[in-house]
Amino acid sequence: MLTVPMKNHKSEIIGALQLINRKRDPGAVLTSPEVVEQQVIPFSRRTVEIVNALASQAAVSIENSLLYEDIERLFEGFVTAAVTAIEQRDPTTFGHSGRVATMTVGLAEVVDRAGDGPYRAVAFTREQIKEIRYAGLLHDFGKVGVREQVLVKAKKLYPPDLALLKSRYAFIRRTAEAEYHRRRADWLLANRREGYETFVASLDDAHRRELEDCERFLKTVLQANEPTLLAEGSFEELLALAERRFTDIDGNAQPYLSDDEVRFLTIRKGSLDDAERLEIESHVSHTYRFLLQIPWTKELSQIPLIAYGHHEKLDGKGYPRKVKAQEIPIQTRMMTISDIFDALTAADRPYKRAVPLQRALDIMRDEVKGGMLDSDLFQLFVEGKVFERLNDTGR
Repeated sequence: MLTVPMKNHKSEIIGALQLINRKRDPGAVLTSPEVVEQQVIPFSRRTVEIVNALASQAAVSIENSLLYEDIERLFEGFVTAAVTAIEQRDPTTFGHSGRVATMTVGLAEVVDRAGDGPYRAVAFTREQIKEIRYAGLLHDFGKVGVREQVLVKAKKLYPPDLALLKSRYAFIRRTAEAEYHRRRADWLLANRREGYETFVASLDDAHRRELEDCERFLKTVLQANEPTLLAEGSFEELLALAERRFTDIDGNAQPYLSDDEVRFLTIRKGSLDDAERLEIESHVSHTYRFLLQIPWTKELSQIPLIAYGHHEKLDGKGYPRKVKAQEIPIQTRMMTISDIFDALTAADRPYKRAVPLQRALDIMRDEVKGGMLDSDLFQLFVEGKVFERLNDTGR
């Protein structure tokens, strides 16, 4: 028996190389103690030297393998930490990055199995699948560069602005009530009880209409403050209310709604105005610049580019570069489908309700018809029921 330690560059033993029963005749079979006695001979010094050299090479190989595993675990930890940072910055999209990665990988596997269609010849290697997964997990990391109040904006008005507006409503209402009681008192002082009942009846009617106007003002504002998934609303009543004036505590005439409040409340889709939407859209460029700083291996080098285009559309109307179909990689096209599906169906978005599955698919079909999404990939997404993979992730 010859046992040689395998040592790494720090002279630490990480294993052992063992040879048993050196034979005179390599083809002999050791079937009995007598055969062993006859065939087995000591290991020579030359053999020991060769085995020592072999043990050193084996140690290097094992250490390299362990080092590679350590690097993979380290990078997995980094990706997990990055996703955690995104979700802590924007808790409203908790789990979104993981779901997009899961569905995009699932769609890639469906494409791999496609027996016909334009993508029948497409096949992804193990490294490319890993590349797709990492790109999916990190595609929204650039949100760390977006103001938190914009990221988590649930309504068209920010909470402090809505609180100020409600206080204004309360002031207008209390002013109307105070004016009502003042006019009653002034009448009594001037006319005593003569004609009082007729006057009060008229005053009550006017006061009731004024309070109804106040309530309608608040109701209209609260209704307009709710974001919508699709562009809708004409806002005529809101704009009419914006023309009304009240007298503030200093006796100055003030509008029911400021210009900024009108601008926010008349947003036709979602909860963001143009400036805020541009700020949100900038997260894609932030993501790209961040991912470019990472020294990716050759096999993972396309991660920045894949993630960069996840809001591009085939018709060139996406962002940030407004590139068209031929400039958008298939990996990015798959991620776009997954990203839109999750955005529509996620129940944790404060600015909208979750859309039922079939309604979400119908909305996406409209985008396919409009030339924004890849029709063949979307068909594979639906036929392969890629979204059902989310059931296995605890969504």
